[in-house]
Amino acid sequence: MDVLILGAGFSGAAIARRLLPEARSVAGTTRSPERRQALADMGLDALVYDGETISPELRAAMERTTHLVQSIAPGKAGDPLMRPGMPDIARLMPRLRWAAYLSTVGVYGDHKGAWVTEEAPLEPVSERSRERVAAEAAWAGFGQATGIPVAVLRLSGIYGPGRNGFCNLANGTARRLVKPGQVFNRIRVEDIAGCVAFLSEKSLGGIFNVTDDEPAPPQDVVLEAARLMGVTPPPETAFETADLSPMARTFYGENKRVSNAKLRAAGYTFLHPDYRQSLRQMWNEDCWQS
Repeated sequence: MDVLILGAGFSGAAIARRLLPEARSVAGTTRSPERRQALADMGLDALVYDGETISPELRAAMERTTHLVQSIAPGKAGDPLMRPGMPDIARLMPRLRWAAYLSTVGVYGDHKGAWVTEEAPLEPVSERSRERVAAEAAWAGFGQATGIPVAVLRLSGIYGPGRNGFCNLANGTARRLVKPGQVFNRIRVEDIAGCVAFLSEKSLGGIFNVTDDEPAPPQDVVLEAARLMGVTPPPETAFETADLSPMARTFYGENKRVSNAKLRAAGYTFLHPDYRQSLRQMWNEDCWQS
């Protein structure tokens, strides 16, 4: 297979690492010319793409692409590949056989702590989540029109080596915010990559929650990381009085427990099913920094 990852950031790079051994080629894009070299050093065909202009090099990569991962967030104008005036995707990628669109569980909005499945109503709170809903619909429509399987992956809070509670404790940015009843799901970045590999191998389309087994209060995760590190955790801070950015505050406006039962039923086995096992593995194997 020839893979193209649009937006090879934290998740996209993990997907690339997972697919490189079995793919004929893996291309990945970045907005940053500086990051291009890092992607090339990983073994990717590294390309610069600002979400607007398709360079001749990117067009050539698209022409050979059989498996697409779209990880670039939409904007007010919509998904980068779906905006008015963009060339038809089927023409850009005539060999395309499967596609994944990386979305977010933010599309569900606030369900007051209740469990949600892929069938739950979408009640997005933030503008960025409403943009995701529109992008999901556009990709689903593309799949229906072309018959190409499109997997929409709704991701929970992403973490992994280099981005986790240990890093926050080490650099002094960890906070133990407490909002009674608030829970979040998380997903280890390697499981995002594993899920993409699993679904692409089986050519499965549809909507899938890519999330861990255990929604939990965020302060509990900080406490567990501090326990493993053997350091004093930061003091608890009430959410109501915390100094938060408007974006950070919107995250706490959404409270839900996200089910991964559909993905498990399809046959995927999570590498890191809960934050306790995941943190313990990173700490014991000393891989939490990178």
